[in-house]
Amino acid sequence: MEPTLLLKALILGIVEGLTEFLPISSTGHLIIVGQLLDFNDDKGKIFEIVIQTGAMLAIVWEYRRKFAGILMGLPRDARARQFVFNLVIAFMPAAILGLAFGKYIKAALFKPVPVAIAFIVGGFIILWAEKRAHKIAVESVDDMSWKDALKVGCAQAFALIPGTSRSGATIIGGLFFGLSRRAATEFSFFLAVPTLIAAGAYDLYKNRALLDAGDIGLFSVGTIASFISAFFCVRWLLRYITTHDFTLFAWYRIVFGAGVLAVAFSGGLNWG
Repeated sequence: MEPTLLLKALILGIVEGLTEFLPISSTGHLIIVGQLLDFNDDKGKIFEIVIQTGAMLAIVWEYRRKFAGILMGLPRDARARQFVFNLVIAFMPAAILGLAFGKYIKAALFKPVPVAIAFIVGGFIILWAEKRAHKIAVESVDDMSWKDALKVGCAQAFALIPGTSRSGATIIGGLFFGLSRRAATEFSFFLAVPTLIAAGAYDLYKNRALLDAGDIGLFSVGTIASFISAFFCVRWLLRYITTHDFTLFAWYRIVFGAGVLAVAFSGGLNWG
């Protein structure tokens, strides 16, 4: 394996891990960085699918005690069953709409201008959400009802629009629906596990012809980098939200989106 290619895998893995759980859209960043590294061909696309696994596993590891407790408590613990049911309910809207319209959404919106606009609009929505009076009705993810989960799941469905950000949609949606800042953030983390597993498995199946045993080293480097960077990013975000809101990410989205627009209109961005 070429050292240059492994370096690209390392960089993209770090980018995936740092952006997957922040409300700034990992997809948009991977596209930009992938182009800068000249790693946006078919192999690059399948690589991006694989390295999401590393970010997802970081959540599983960080909350391993909770996941273990949930699995062991399913036969007898009503709260454990409610937690799993909430994840299933929240997962369904994006899964159903993704299967029905995902191909058409990507064909129509997976372009520089729509993605940049999604970045900017999402930034202003975050600013709006942070200026509203935030009335907390749900303090912890363990206090969520299935109706709360369904509302957050409907918010996650907006992330089918490229550039929206899955974590951004679920976290800000959670704030709108009365979840505490920590509950909204943690439920976004938990919901990432079934969402990324399902989306990754589906995309890998569709693109299985592109899989090559010779790329194991490449995928391993990217996945490990994604795991490590996501692990530290998740821990940082949980500390950050105890004393800060999401305004910083809103302005970052707006500036980043404006930059993508500027480069796109200058002809410097090839989305292919």
